[in-house]
Amino acid sequence: MTASRYASRPWLDLLDDAQRAPVDPAGSLVHALRRAVAEAPDRVCLAYFDARLTHREVDALSDSVAGHLAARGLRPGDRVAVLLQNSPHFVLAVLGAWKAGATVVPVNPMYKSAEVGHVLRDGEVAALVCTDRAWEAYLRGTAAQSPVRIVLTACERDFQTRDDARVLAFERLPQAPDADDLVAVARQGHPAPRGTDPAPDGIALISYTSGTSGTPKGATNTHANIMHNAERQRTTLDLPEGPVYFAMAPLFHITGMVCQFGACLNSAGTLVLAHRFEPGVVLDAFAEHRPHYTVGPATAFMALAARPDATPDHFSSFRVISSGGAPLPPALVEKFRAGFGPYLRNGYGLTECTAPCASVPPGREAPVDPVSGTLAVGVPGADTVVRIVDDEGREVPFGEQGEIVVRGPQVVPGYWRRPDATAETFPDGELRTGDIGFMDEQGWLYVVDRKKDMINASGFKVWPREVEDVLYTHPAVREAAVVGVPDGYRGETVKAYISLRPGAAADPGDLAAFCKERLAAYKYPRQVEILPDLPKTASGKILRRELRSRADDN
Repeated sequence: MTASRYASRPWLDLLDDAQRAPVDPAGSLVHALRRAVAEAPDRVCLAYFDARLTHREVDALSDSVAGHLAARGLRPGDRVAVLLQNSPHFVLAVLGAWKAGATVVPVNPMYKSAEVGHVLRDGEVAALVCTDRAWEAYLRGTAAQSPVRIVLTACERDFQTRDDARVLAFERLPQAPDADDLVAVARQGHPAPRGTDPAPDGIALISYTSGTSGTPKGATNTHANIMHNAERQRTTLDLPEGPVYFAMAPLFHITGMVCQFGACLNSAGTLVLAHRFEPGVVLDAFAEHRPHYTVGPATAFMALAARPDATPDHFSSFRVISSGGAPLPPALVEKFRAGFGPYLRNGYGLTECTAPCASVPPGREAPVDPVSGTLAVGVPGADTVVRIVDDEGREVPFGEQGEIVVRGPQVVPGYWRRPDATAETFPDGELRTGDIGFMDEQGWLYVVDRKKDMINASGFKVWPREVEDVLYTHPAVREAAVVGVPDGYRGETVKAYISLRPGAAADPGDLAAFCKERLAAYKYPRQVEILPDLPKTASGKILRRELRSRADDN
């Protein structure tokens, strides 16, 4: 049998001693909170507009939530669904569920009734935490057709007093008779149940995939999966003691859960929350809290850069800014650095590997592949092995494209009660990502595109990402997405959907010509449509699936 060319892990030469050192994550985020209470009990743990909660207060409040859930009959191993935006309520609900020995099912609050219903039934959810508005609007009926038997509701105007109309423009509703109030429960002082501390191999999260390609499946992220990536981030980012993290990514998404909430708590830091992404609110929070770290999708940084009131001072406190969850165009990296100073550090991961499995190490800058123009997403960690394989699972040489597969301590054991999907996606414990990419001889990883998004135009392969990267170099383009649409002559042809920067103007024909000058003839978009905004998931990932459906309907 031929030895694996990737087993030598050439990327280790790109890491410094701290980044190469093994990590030994201990316990769970519940244990991390207790360490934070012991080390810095009065340090602010959560900042939410003008609200401040210390580590000691967060510990006591989440203890009370755990005690209430246990008293209501929640058993260790039961599932608790949490449908909330970035607020203290989310953190208290998650920590309370874990302290009660339960598994958390984070759910996108933008989901509609049918989508939530699938998660509640598939996850056999026993308890639900949601906003009072969602409960009254549609979740009461949805929960009635599910195993849910315990309900806590919350108004995200609690704790703070600013009531910023940009993100908190809703009214507090009367407490529902068939639900308990989360904040009232947290303030009742219940003791946490005994003997329910999470075990490292216990399931911390059932994280349902975004569903951009079909029915969501629940990835079973263990406490050890989360702690590995949280500890790897703590030991390699070189942030100051008591770091300030800004939660730009939604906490219900695996990136926000691990790279913001998990990493910050594991560092006994301060997590700044601002309900949801709104560019003006985010800039105000940067100015007020002076964060050291944040992570978000490229689309969020595009929105911030488009703000006329954004200045370099807004970003001057950051030690590291990471981008993940959506492709990062090289042109955006350079525009952002030229306009504001920080270098956007690319990263790559999936729900199934508990967020990052590769990133650009501090002290390095990602190269751009001279042939495709693709920006490297980073290098794997010291304890992670990334390989590139062909359709038969054979390793391809460095520089050749194939499917990215990942093995490491952050890879989940499988999907929730989906043995067939687990066997297909995790053969021998290795994650088959479905992403096409390549690795150079130094160990830099490049993601070309999703396997299923490849366009076949007259027999030629076209990867949407390559066309999008060219479009992002046009000064008028804010967002770009490329899909294949049916074509009677070519089989498929390339179509680009564009949104423009504020105040910019561009003609579809000019944009097509711009690409034609820079791409092979079979790659440039024959069709260009300009939209006010492109459809996205709550985590900022542009939904090509919706755009393909739009093209089919036209």
